[in-house]
Amino acid sequence: MSFYDYVKDKRYFLALYGGIMLFVSLLMAVSVSPLRGMSNILYMNAACLIAVSAYLAVGYGYRRSFYRELSNLPTREGEQTAAALPEAQTAEQRLFVGVIHKLEREHMKQMQRATAEHRDHQDFILSWIHEVKLPIAASRLVMENGSNKSPDELIDKLEDELGKIDNYVEQALYYSRIDSFSKDYLIAEVSLEAVWKESVKKFAKLFITKRIRLRLDETSPYIHSDRKWLGYIIDQIVANALKYTPEDGAITIRYEEDAYERRLLIEDTGIGIKPEDLPRVFDKGFTGANGRSYAKSTGMGLYLAKQMAIKLGSDLSIQSEEGRYTRVTVHFPRAGTYLHWKA
Repeated sequence: MSFYDYVKDKRYFLALYGGIMLFVSLLMAVSVSPLRGMSNILYMNAACLIAVSAYLAVGYGYRRSFYRELSNLPTREGEQTAAALPEAQTAEQRLFVGVIHKLEREHMKQMQRATAEHRDHQDFILSWIHEVKLPIAASRLVMENGSNKSPDELIDKLEDELGKIDNYVEQALYYSRIDSFSKDYLIAEVSLEAVWKESVKKFAKLFITKRIRLRLDETSPYIHSDRKWLGYIIDQIVANALKYTPEDGAITIRYEEDAYERRLLIEDTGIGIKPEDLPRVFDKGFTGANGRSYAKSTGMGLYLAKQMAIKLGSDLSIQSEEGRYTRVTVHFPRAGTYLHWKA
């Protein structure tokens, strides 16, 4: 900052000073003799002008080092500006320095979040590529070793692998849309029974192959939600139940409600979840001990389902006992309790 800029910033002070001096000079001119009054007025104005000039010069010199260091702050990428700030000399400067520190802390937090999201995205893509390669490789093996199999057997096995690929592609699609959710949903009255039956139909072949018994609630409730996103949530829960339920197991889908909410419960008789893993099952990329040892997984299914449920104004919870069962509950708060639920 130049001296001219400093004086310009003091223009209101100087205007006030000029007004006061004019008022005092006029007062002295009418209260004493003209000759004597004029000399006193000139003397007083000269003395005050010298004092104000000295005040401006000393004030600028006192702040000059701060301004000079401020103008020479590092601007190269990766350097922290706040760490190089000069020491504040006035209350005003301390206020500005504090604001700059606060802004840089917020900027660093945003950068860390963006870096973490980018890293998570890369991890998901790498994991997804490895997972989708498995059914592709399996399909190739089926074709290479299919000379001794009937066309129906080949088609059956290829359909299984294509179904897996389709599920992985759908997962990647919904993962890419999760941040732009607000542009791609429509809340309407939805038959919950129709949604879960559609999900069961989608996995019908796997139910038959593993001889999984299915117990369905006979009620036909209606809720307000987005059918497509809700369908994906239920698909993920049913897919997980099928993946971790051994042959001849059972999956139960039932509905219940009370004064505060409606609930869809999907329970399986699978391997369950270890108690230490239970609090983390909705974390991004978390597969757990049983997930790593029992089946290949990206650890994204329940994470996406949870995030979508929250965006729809619902929620997911899970209860499990290792070796016995896992129960996932989709919570639909009633309209009157929605704000209470979100709080």
